[in-house]
Amino acid sequence: MNKLVHTLIGTWFICSTNFPMWLKGDKTNPTFTYAVASEKETQNVLRDEVKYTKNGETKSITGYDYPNPSDSAAFVWKGNGLLHLLHSHWQVMLQDPDGQWAVIHFSKTLFTPEGVDIISRTPQLPEKTLNHIKSLMADNPILARQLIDMRELPVASSSR
Repeated sequence: MNKLVHTLIGTWFICSTNFPMWLKGDKTNPTFTYAVASEKETQNVLRDEVKYTKNGETKSITGYDYPNPSDSAAFVWKGNGLLHLLHSHWQVMLQDPDGQWAVIHFSKTLFTPEGVDIISRTPQLPEKTLNHIKSLMADNPILARQLIDMRELPVASSSR
């Protein structure tokens, strides 16, 4: 299993983003949970579940993340079920050496704009850490142009 795939396994909270789906306010508490797709383990394929709350109900979107053979930090997400025709390209652009946070850049699709998520193993990052991540983003031309629209997401008032 490639090192990045191993590092991604588990649940991540979206702490800051410029993705309209999370900024509109009707979908809250978004998380990503990655697990090795057991039937595809040798290919470093991840099972990907996005969960969020809408109108007090937990909703989810599932799919699979297939590694890009030419870039070990990049993946192609393919939807599951009714979403099987959809796909998107995403890449881990920055990563905490201790595995506590990462910055994910996703490409534009027919239905979504290009954007960035700052994800963490905890629902909220300390302000100092978030500022450090944003300074690293400012040094990367792809990420720097995304900073202007980035907003922190509110932390859920109840536990999940």
